[in-house]
Amino acid sequence: MGRLFGTDGVRGLANRDLTAGLAVDLSVAAARVLAEAGAFEGHRPVAVVGRDPRASGEFLEAAVVAGLASAGVDVLRLGVLPTPGVAYLTHALGADLGVMLSASHNPAPDNGIKFFDRSGFKLPDELEDAIEAHLGEVFQGPTGPGVGRVREASGEASRYVDHLLSTLPARLDGLRVVVDAAHGASWSVAPETLRRAGAEVIEIGTEPDGLNINLDCGSTHLSALQRAVVEHGADVGIALDGDADRCLAVTAAGEAIDGDQIMAILALELHETGRLEADTIVATVMSNLGFKLAMREAGLTVIETAVGDRYVLEAMKEGGFSFGGEQSGHVIMLDHSTTGDGVLTGLHLLAAMARSRRPLDELAKIMHRLPQVLVNVRDVDRARAGTSAELAAAVTSAEAELGGTGRVLIRPSGTEPMVRVMVEAASQEQAHAVAHRLADVVRTVLR
Repeated sequence: MGRLFGTDGVRGLANRDLTAGLAVDLSVAAARVLAEAGAFEGHRPVAVVGRDPRASGEFLEAAVVAGLASAGVDVLRLGVLPTPGVAYLTHALGADLGVMLSASHNPAPDNGIKFFDRSGFKLPDELEDAIEAHLGEVFQGPTGPGVGRVREASGEASRYVDHLLSTLPARLDGLRVVVDAAHGASWSVAPETLRRAGAEVIEIGTEPDGLNINLDCGSTHLSALQRAVVEHGADVGIALDGDADRCLAVTAAGEAIDGDQIMAILALELHETGRLEADTIVATVMSNLGFKLAMREAGLTVIETAVGDRYVLEAMKEGGFSFGGEQSGHVIMLDHSTTGDGVLTGLHLLAAMARSRRPLDELAKIMHRLPQVLVNVRDVDRARAGTSAELAAAVTSAEAELGGTGRVLIRPSGTEPMVRVMVEAASQEQAHAVAHRLADVVRTVLR
């Protein structure tokens, strides 16, 4: 059996992989592990619990709250709130533990549980492993006054909005913005925050019914936002995902702006205002070569990590860096947030437009995005991807063909019998040809 915790908590099909019983057990185990680690020493423990609007979040929230209270933890129920909002309020409210129920950009039938420590950071691997080790153990919980108490705290969302606005370097007066909240956790917070920042806001994806989260909307389906921006004559569109830890954007002409482009704009903005620690950005190996070349030309350093916001954050904390993120739009501004925050990212992107008085398409010209083709090769032996001499020779040949204007990345999936082949090149045609040629090699040598 593999590790229960993935790179972003425990995730799976709700009521099949992720059941109410597992949610209770995880919560009890988390309380026990933190108590054993001394996190509750000298005081009565408190946890905050938030969720996105998925239907399954209702019973999973009840299970998590029951598990924590049965283990002697007082619980503040935050209700529907973005993941970064739960992370922020864990620290701001002085809680010992934060719990978020969400499967992020996944479809509605999925759900997930992630834990935050009292500082608002995701729990480290060793604590997650300890929680998993305690699952299924007999536990004698407290009785009488020792059981946890539960209090509604949905009004604390305004504290999170106030925090977002406190980070804003420039007001957004005069900007017409379409925001797509993906029928997710930010359906209320995102429009409110943008309006209070001064923008004229047009809402889409703000009518969650528990089943429509991420459905043909949000950061994974930009077409609805692109149409709305053009139809309403807006200056810009902001797309969030189900738990609002990601942000992508759309120009006035309906052109998509990805996470690399957003990071490039914000990195230069931070650099120009003296707020980019060590003039360094932490990005993953999947970031476009055009992003890296643009940052190098601007005199900035890019440090690469494996794919996953957990690895980006680890590198940021280890190096003392303040800014990083992923091509997916998961951007971490460590001066203001302990995790990726889509609303925060959107605010600062809009502030860059307002401060410079330049449209988004002009700001995005800071980098030339090289054509990128990704081919997923399924049902192959991913474990041999790094040891095959024949595959290595094919990659070397492809890199020589691309020269300094492209690159190749062969990446085994962390969860499926699949290898991802990514190629960047000077032209879409060349990227497509090289990627599919390498995919054929993978199919041949890794069967």
